[in-house]
Amino acid sequence: MASDSNMDREMILADFQACTGIDNIAEAITLLELNNWDLVAAINGVIPQENGILQSNFSSEASQTGPYGPHSQSETTAHTPSVPPSLASASASSSSSSPSPSSSSPAFCPVQPSGHIIERQSRMLSFRVEYRQRSIEVVLEDASTVGDIKTILETELQVPVSKMQLKGWKSGDVPDSTVLQSLHLPKNNSLYVLTPDIAPLASTSQSSAQPGSSEQNYLLVISHHEAQRDYSLNFPASKTIQEVKRNISDLTNIPVRHQQWDGWPATATDDSITLAASGISYPCHHLTVCRRSSPALTVDQTDECTDVHMVSDSDGDDFEDAPEFGVDESEILAMGSSSCRKSPMMPENSENEGDALLHFTAEFSRRYGDFDPVFYIGSLEAACQEAFYGKARDRKLLAIYLHNDDSILSNLFCSKMMCAGSMMSYLSQNFITWAWDVTKEANKARLLTMCTRHFGSVVAQTIRTYKTDQFPLLLIVMGKRTSNEVLNVISANTTVDPMVTLTGAMEIFSAQQQEDIKDEDEREAREMVKREQDEAYRLSLEADRKKREAQEREEAEQVRQERIRKEQEEEREAIRLSLEQTLPPEPEEEGGEPISKLRIRTPSGEFLERRFLGSCKLQVLFDFVASKGYPSDEFKLLTTFPRRNITQLDPAWSLVEAKLFPQETLFLEAKE
Repeated sequence: MASDSNMDREMILADFQACTGIDNIAEAITLLELNNWDLVAAINGVIPQENGILQSNFSSEASQTGPYGPHSQSETTAHTPSVPPSLASASASSSSSSPSPSSSSPAFCPVQPSGHIIERQSRMLSFRVEYRQRSIEVVLEDASTVGDIKTILETELQVPVSKMQLKGWKSGDVPDSTVLQSLHLPKNNSLYVLTPDIAPLASTSQSSAQPGSSEQNYLLVISHHEAQRDYSLNFPASKTIQEVKRNISDLTNIPVRHQQWDGWPATATDDSITLAASGISYPCHHLTVCRRSSPALTVDQTDECTDVHMVSDSDGDDFEDAPEFGVDESEILAMGSSSCRKSPMMPENSENEGDALLHFTAEFSRRYGDFDPVFYIGSLEAACQEAFYGKARDRKLLAIYLHNDDSILSNLFCSKMMCAGSMMSYLSQNFITWAWDVTKEANKARLLTMCTRHFGSVVAQTIRTYKTDQFPLLLIVMGKRTSNEVLNVISANTTVDPMVTLTGAMEIFSAQQQEDIKDEDEREAREMVKREQDEAYRLSLEADRKKREAQEREEAEQVRQERIRKEQEEEREAIRLSLEQTLPPEPEEEGGEPISKLRIRTPSGEFLERRFLGSCKLQVLFDFVASKGYPSDEFKLLTTFPRRNITQLDPAWSLVEAKLFPQETLFLEAKE
């Protein structure tokens, strides 16, 4: 096992080229690196299992029986295929972990008795080709050409080859004469056909044939930059750009807020607009997406590793817990040695925690792929605020991931646990995940200071007790009313399934959350009652205020009316006194002039008696009556019989002319 892990990469490269026929060294190295220099996995990745390396091809049974019947040991030696040593050892090491195919199946590199390698068997490739509303399945050998695919599509689609553009190749446009084998394609492929010179079919409705219709489908070819992968996706025209980005987030595990796009039209500035209104090309549009760039790295990322086989000097005891993650020691050594660190997880002495976390997230994705946990970008204080101090129903547990590049288990913990689909999904739904790198002493000291401030000195002391080889750590923190409590610490060398620990923490948190929700609901109910009482009290005060104001207005009006009444009375009294002073004196009975005696009954039943000269004008009579408080504009002066209204006569008439001589009884009556 140790010799396999220390296998010289030049030998692996030579064996890989010999078995696959790939002459391009750069391409061969890329394929091997994608499979962590695992020769068997790399070959089976290029050649499907049915035509690939057999794990038990060199079993003891094969050594006893040849293709033409039993033979001796010497014959076996002479006729056994000559397999490269690296391939033989890799095949032998993997045979214990996977079932062996039948010995009668063809080997990948059969050799004639003379030792010369013969041509490998042809592979069958499957192509799913999209054209407008149709999907065609094409299956043919890799010895065929691109033109052969077009010929088959011409028969199926009734589209001439000369007007057909076959798109979706990872290497870009390829000529029709290209042999499929030279493209090193996987078994299953997706392509699409463009026919810009051919109008849509007449049977298609006018609404669906026009770009921008709500029933039209757009083919978006989206290139994922980091994963070097293309996605060919059909979306209806009614789909919004925001919905497209969310779907891509599910495929690439890049949150929408971290996505950086190229290829959207300049008019597509609002994610809420539909594809029909965005101005993209119809029926196919090419886009590129990548994770938003992180801050400048502190180490030149173009540096190459000086020793690709470097293995940590840690004791073998560091790997005693590795089977808990489902891998053996050789896999740990391969992961620990083949990971070439081009940049630290986090720059040292970064002033801004948010920038440090952006750098951490970008480096984590670069090392372990885009399917990684969604780390909270911000300070530890902000993460605590987000997790603990919202509504009780919205609160979550806080998971603090502490990374240490000096630990031999870092790569294993990240790739096998943190990047596992079930773990990522569980953390995303139930936790706020915050991360920090403690590889550098300055960053570790800064973390301990933050933990002391937010969780107390006990947590900081607990982190100090963990040795380097026990990292990475995952701290599960739950917020409480008075303080924050660390429920569990998951270390890299734990023997307990991390999911069991997380679900146990969630049970404790859920019980506490239900109590908090109950208390919060009761508190809100009390506050609601108090608000209702306060509102009722306010309305009562408002009603009292309005009543008091109305009463004050009424009293003020009464005072005003009283003042007016007094003024009117004073005015009438002044007029009465003035009239009384202007009246001529009452004549004597023996004066010798004609005298008229008038007797006037008031509305109250009293009588006014006075003597007037017969020659007096009626105006003098009116003034007399007014001086007694009965002005002519308010009262009528009437005779008894016949009934006459004296106030309607000419005031310049004399009493004799008005027939009020020598005596007359009159009465006063108020005007209506």
